[in-house]
Amino acid sequence: MGNTFGVSGLRGQANVSLTADIVYRFARYLGNRMVGQSSKPGVKPRVVIGKDTRISSDMFESALSSGLAASGCDVFLLGICTTPSVSYITRTCSFDCGVMVTASHNPYHDNGIKVISSNGEPMGDGIFAKSRAYVEGSEPELPYAESSSIGRICDYPEGREKYIRHLVDIPKNPLGGIRIGLDCANGASYAIAHEVFDSLGADVTFINDSPNGLNINSGCGSEHLEAIRAIMKEKKLDVGFSLDGDADRCMAVDRNGNEVNGDNFSFIYAKYLKDKGMLPNNVVVGTVISNLGLRNALQAEGIDYIETTVGEPTVRKCMVEHGAVIGGEQCGHMVFSQDSTTGDGILTALRMLDIMAEKKVGIDVLAAPLHRVPQEYVFVRITDKRAVVADEDVKAVVSRISEELGQSGRLIFRYSDTENLVRIMVEASTEKQCKAYVDEIIGVIRSKGY
Repeated sequence: MGNTFGVSGLRGQANVSLTADIVYRFARYLGNRMVGQSSKPGVKPRVVIGKDTRISSDMFESALSSGLAASGCDVFLLGICTTPSVSYITRTCSFDCGVMVTASHNPYHDNGIKVISSNGEPMGDGIFAKSRAYVEGSEPELPYAESSSIGRICDYPEGREKYIRHLVDIPKNPLGGIRIGLDCANGASYAIAHEVFDSLGADVTFINDSPNGLNINSGCGSEHLEAIRAIMKEKKLDVGFSLDGDADRCMAVDRNGNEVNGDNFSFIYAKYLKDKGMLPNNVVVGTVISNLGLRNALQAEGIDYIETTVGEPTVRKCMVEHGAVIGGEQCGHMVFSQDSTTGDGILTALRMLDIMAEKKVGIDVLAAPLHRVPQEYVFVRITDKRAVVADEDVKAVVSRISEELGQSGRLIFRYSDTENLVRIMVEASTEKQCKAYVDEIIGVIRSKGY
């Protein structure tokens, strides 16, 4: 079954490591669990489902719906929508849980399942690991709902409309004077983004908003900023935003073609609130990957910075612990806790645009006080991610480089929870030195045949 069962969801290549049967059996497990945990006897649990634009998403939506209804849950279908929209609707419309069919920023041939608890956050009690024995057939069959206990399946477009109204209410300043580019990654945001920005009267040039099931994230979106840079140069736009396939990430490009990432968003929003005396507990949450420049810029503004491990769930947990209203990752997963319980790419763009409109300056001006320390951050696809990080030769080169960097730089080396790859981040005094160290680690990994 490969890497299907992850920490935060099911994910794999559609009909290879992740099949409709796996998804159906997972839904049977989830449905029985929801029925068993219901505090209202005789009342069926309510589950809302969304999906992205991958060719396999319809298939997995059907498998989920069937498994949940067969177990006694009523199922409500949002259709094509974003992960944050499922989170928002689950939380605000009294659903027992939400499910999103997506592999986020992965290519079209992958897909996955995310489960969201009633409070709008990823279900965090190890449900995917717990379900594995049943899904693989090593536990007894679970009971089916019978007679009137069988669940119903219905379309739920009103949920999607409620989420759109929520986004439209975010900006407090007219956006009409800003020329905006938006890359929808041929993903889940394409229709929602049009409705939101049209309602706001914004001047937006959309790109990659024609999904065909195969082109999601293909040379576009938050991991391919060259697409938004090209249209900005051609149209002479003021700012460009790029979303990923399920729109829980957002990256930006300023009018000069420079990348504006999650570190910049955190600084811009925190400084904006600080200047208004509205930054609770005077704190921002980031991760070990966040550039040292973010810490320096926040310190200069008198704002405290709390560092946590990589991953939106850990950022969100840390925010709750410290009463923070802004936290995020360099890759564009941003949590604005006054508006959402999860990363939301469209919301992130709207928050930045609202500040630009109020201040009447470009995002380059807002981001200018943050001076990035030279940093090289790469993903390396390998054959066995756990074996790589445990390899003695790899550990030796990582240890030596960390010692050489000392207090003048940093090295982060870890594997991905969701893909068979390792992440390498080096901060040093020069870009050349960063690259040299990263290349050295990659060289050892390749020499060992990984």
